Order: sequence, then structure tokens, then C-alpha cells
Amino acid sequence: MTFTVYLSGEIHTDWRDEIKRGAEAAGLDVVFTSAVTDHEASDAAGDCLGAESNAFWRDHKSSKVNAIRTKTLIQQADLVVVRFGDKYKQWNAAFDAGYCAALDKPYITLHGEDIVHPLKEVDAAAMAWATTTEQVVEILKYVLRD
Repeated sequence: MTFTVYLSGEIHTDWRDEIKRGAEAAGLDVVFTSAVTDHEASDAAGDCLGAESNAFWRDHKSSKVNAIRTKTLIQQADLVVVRFGDKYKQWNAAFDAGYCAALDKPYITLHGEDIVHPLKEVDAAAMAWATTTEQVVEILKYVLRD
């Protein structure tokens, strides 16, 4: 069975690649999708709709164009992994988790123990909370086992 996993959240580390490598090494039949992870390209997604002198409207346009991809891929996913990193506050990741909860889409949160408290509601709706990419791969192995 092919399983589609959407990888949401933090873009400043290689956690996505770690999960992909682990799934490949385990021989799992998984298709991975994600938002555009090139920060500058994502910020410029709406620039094709016309130049903006106000940063709010540039971000507004780009967020809507990015949402076309994000919403579609989350809806198509069998599972979503939402990563919260250490360096930046990922409001978009929290939004994705909330969207998953609203869709009754299973998701796993991936973050350190130091942010358990601020993510307590996000974690409460998750099917699992992982602290390592290896744990995510182990969950995938279990879910996809024969």
C-alpha cells in the first residue's frame, strides 16, 4: 500500500531528508510531500500577482498562493508530520496541525521536550508526539507493516 505523508513545519534543518532516508532504508512504500521549503521562493509566491509596496500585502498574497499547495497536499495525505524546530516560532506549522485536526487528518508532532507546554493543545490532538526522526520512521514502519 502506498502511503502519502505530508511533512510540515520547520525548514532550517534536514529533518525531512532524515525521515525520507529512514523510510527508504526500511523499504517503505511512502510518497512524501511538503510545502515549498525554499524560504525566498515561498515569500515571493504571490509576486506574480503584482508588486506591493507594503510588506503585509506581499505576505498576504504569497500566503494565499502557498495555501493552494499546502491545503491540497494536506487533504491528499494519509498522515502529516508537523515539525516544530528550536530556532524559530513556526506559526504556520501550528496552523497546519490545527487544519489537520479540523479535517480529522492524523498527524504526528515532532519537537523537543522544551516546547511541550506551549504545544500542549497541538500535541493533545496529535496521534503521536515524537522527539526524533527515527521515532517517526518507526511509526511509519508499524503503520505500514503487513
